[in-house]
Amino acid sequence: MLMAHPAVLQELVEQYETLHTLHAEEGSAEARQRLEDVSYTLCISTGTRSIDTALRAARQRLTDSAPQPPAIAA
Repeated sequence: MLMAHPAVLQELVEQYETLHTLHAEEGSAEARQRLEDVSYTLCISTGTRSIDTALRAARQRLTDSAPQPPAIAA
């Protein structure tokens, strides 16, 4: 399965969180549509069908792809 680049996933997660807050505060039709679009894109990008699963998968992928600090020699 193709996986989205971590930078793309990071951007999508950030957009989702911002739009989720905007929708909760404003509830405008534009914010709702943008939230739905980003939710759909996150689901497609992670190969999932629900936004909760997509967010978990994206965050796990971001954690897995984060650079590991170099080991300190004892």
